[in-house]
Amino acid sequence: FVVMQSMRMLLPRAASCRALASAPIRCFAPKPTVDALATGLLAGQRAALSKAITLIESSHPSHRRDAARLLSAVGAGRDTGSFRIAISGPPGAGKSSFIEALGNLLTDDIGLRVAVLAVDPSSARTGGSILGDKTRMPRLSVNPMAFVRPSPSRGESGGIVRHTFETIGLVEAGGFDVVIVETVGVGQGELDAEGMVDLFVLLHPPGSGDELQGIKRGVMEMADVVLVTKCDGHLQKAARHAVSDLRRALQLHRPKHNFWKPKVVGHTTQATGEEMADNKGESTQAAWDLMRQFQQASKDSGSWSARRRQQLHAWLLHELRCGATDRLERHLAREGGVEAVMPKLVDGTTSPREVVEEMLDGFCRQI
Repeated sequence: FVVMQSMRMLLPRAASCRALASAPIRCFAPKPTVDALATGLLAGQRAALSKAITLIESSHPSHRRDAARLLSAVGAGRDTGSFRIAISGPPGAGKSSFIEALGNLLTDDIGLRVAVLAVDPSSARTGGSILGDKTRMPRLSVNPMAFVRPSPSRGESGGIVRHTFETIGLVEAGGFDVVIVETVGVGQGELDAEGMVDLFVLLHPPGSGDELQGIKRGVMEMADVVLVTKCDGHLQKAARHAVSDLRRALQLHRPKHNFWKPKVVGHTTQATGEEMADNKGESTQAAWDLMRQFQQASKDSGSWSARRRQQLHAWLLHELRCGATDRLERHLAREGGVEAVMPKLVDGTTSPREVVEEMLDGFCRQI
């Protein structure tokens, strides 16, 4: 009886194994070629754009040549008439809330396609990032006229990541009219983002410092527009004071452009009803109108094309630095790394500067 029961239990399994063996083998779809990615991206396919950005962000050596070919195939870097805007500010300033409001205004009311490239800080210990920008932009992230792409900072300074230049070129090739770069938001050091955009917008929360904060050199003197956020509710009075303080502080800075003096205005996304009528000059529409004024002034002065040329120049130098660093690191790894020279440094028989000169000389001889 026991043997018969065991046979009954094994028969269905044997039948299923035979069926599995006779079933056709299903293979995963092959990776799209560079030409296929370029064709899909230029046709406005979001999936192709996402895969293209993943390719250029890859650190695998075999992907670097493909990424370079892709960028050339789609004409990344050429002027498509887009408007590049950087949004910076300290944590809690309301960057995601402002971008959500601005993006929905541009897509729903004006009919523009908006790409948001958000940079999230990475952990200095684990290297991980939350990448929660889509959660903080619930409407915009599902808007068919918008594209939201978060990227980890991977410890890089300057408020951006290594491939932000290239990602801007890809989304512009994909047909997006406005490109918004949301920086990490760590404070006074986010200057690299200013070199790749047309307009630099700084968000300043009320109560984060008086006019002395505005005197500090750094990100404040790079700003073309300063928006004091949260000009509503119990913070409205503090925000209005901050606007006045920052306007006085910016008078001590030399203007960055000869065609534009930095503007400081308040902004609110929460006001409704009568409060919205009182805050009409602090609405998202008013902020966008101010940005458009800057764009038009830049074009009228002839600075627009010169600025785009400067951005290409900065992109080239950025790629040269990154490429040289990668190759130098691979060279040092083959030569035993930095640890090979540490005993001489510890003993004091040589200095770090002399060691670096020797390493660079050896690297240059192999180029």
